Amino acid sequence: MRLYLPATLDDLRDGVLTLPAPRRAHAVTPALTALLPDEDEEGMEFAAQLMAADDALVLLAGTPSAPTLRLVVTVEVADDLVDTSPVADDEPASLVTLTGEPSTDEVVCVHVDEPSAAAHVARALDGDDAALEDVAERDLLWYDVTELGRIPR
Repeated sequence: MRLYLPATLDDLRDGVLTLPAPRRAHAVTPALTALLPDEDEEGMEFAAQLMAADDALVLLAGTPSAPTLRLVVTVEVADDLVDTSPVADDEPASLVTLTGEPSTDEVVCVHVDEPSAAAHVARALDGDDAALEDVAERDLLWYDVTELGRIPR
């Protein structure tokens, strides 16, 4: 199953990801499919990734030592590592729980804010609504798994 894991750059050190489980993750779930009936698979995957980016912002709020850039890690894991139990109504429709730590081979790619977004992310974390809106509109940069060591902090 393809998952989008919210993370911080503290989870990435010297090109190595540390993704302890259990942890929140996002995926194309039946609830997300029902919520977006007119979207194709790619649109639903993008929606799940965006929800993971929102969760990455929440993680940053709780990790003041981390660089202020959102990070989303895309993994492909066995279905038995994912708890797809229904979530509360106030949770994102894409929310699942990753119950086991993914191996390095299961990491597909990562998405991260460009370094120039750091000031906007920091202001969003301080409660600036305009900055939060700007961050929500920003696309994350794509990095192949072979490029993890080159991601700017």
